[in-house]
Amino acid sequence: MTTPLLGGLSPTRFLREIWHKRPLLIRNAIPGFAGLLSPAEMRQLACRDDVESRLIRGSGSDWQLDHGPFRKSDFRRLPETEWTLLVQSLNHFLPEADALLARFNFIPHARLDDLMASYAVPGGSVGPHFDSYDVFLLQGQGHRRWQISTQTDLALIDDAPLKILRRFKAEDEWVLGPGDMLYLPPHVAHYGVAVDACMTYSIGFRAPAAEELAHGFLMHLQDTLALEGRYADPDLRRPAHPGEIGRAMLAQIEDMIAHIKWTKRDIAEFAGRYLSEPKPNVFFDPPDTPLGQAAFDRQAGKAGVALDPRSRLLFAGKRFFINGEAFTPQAGETAALRQLADRRRHPAPLPAALRKRLHDWYRAGWLEIGAE
Repeated sequence: MTTPLLGGLSPTRFLREIWHKRPLLIRNAIPGFAGLLSPAEMRQLACRDDVESRLIRGSGSDWQLDHGPFRKSDFRRLPETEWTLLVQSLNHFLPEADALLARFNFIPHARLDDLMASYAVPGGSVGPHFDSYDVFLLQGQGHRRWQISTQTDLALIDDAPLKILRRFKAEDEWVLGPGDMLYLPPHVAHYGVAVDACMTYSIGFRAPAAEELAHGFLMHLQDTLALEGRYADPDLRRPAHPGEIGRAMLAQIEDMIAHIKWTKRDIAEFAGRYLSEPKPNVFFDPPDTPLGQAAFDRQAGKAGVALDPRSRLLFAGKRFFINGEAFTPQAGETAALRQLADRRRHPAPLPAALRKRLHDWYRAGWLEIGAE
């Protein structure tokens, strides 16, 4: 089925022809879209210590970067031009932002990173740069001029507080208004400048580096691996050079390390835990006065449940993963859990077999009553 969100393309065709391959400008991707919050509401979020925010000032080669939380007085001292306020993970704090991300469920949840909001006054920008991941840039209020380039020269300005390209040569240029959207694959250079006071929403996707995955997997092995034996050398001979690591010692160490094995199941277990693990700055809020099991069953049985916006529920085969923890469902749970993972909510009625687990998640702040 085609959709305005993808410029009249079906998700299948978009993934086949556009995703990870070439940029796409989509006019009126969300008709009537005016944004998710006001500049004043965004400034309020940037003053919270549980919100990741940044303030960027400057242009050309002169840039200044400050990290939140900010004070209200910080914004009163700002000039009328050339600054940008960024707020990460807007979907953790606004139900409307979480609902916006649901429009992109043709991409696996395991690939989704977050929704970032960028408010800029005229001339505001974060400079010409590139991302190592796919991104959709959705325009809210106001207008932003975007220039893009498929240049291969991705050298950065030395000692800048931001990753800004040393050289940028635009190949295409557009001004985006409310509801317009620009999709960019990884490593496409782009430069956005506010034409007037404007808000842009960035839907970003995870693309872990090989080094990150390798480090994470080795840490996983460290926690789960069980190897028998200990280094021993009953046939040790007096060395000619006591300071030398002998060939026999190296061979035995090599043999011990060669016994480290893993299976596809180990990879799936690691991937599920790794990809569902919340970011370090994410904290859950358990209810102050949690309902008991019986009261929870009554209320959730009428209203359904929804995952907290900060929760990540994924599955691989018969194993499920939520917020870095793994489990195998009991009989009667699997179908409902898959629905909850896919849709991030489960309407009433709830399967009886699942109520105890859902109540535990509710008490941990991972789940809310109400599926709407």
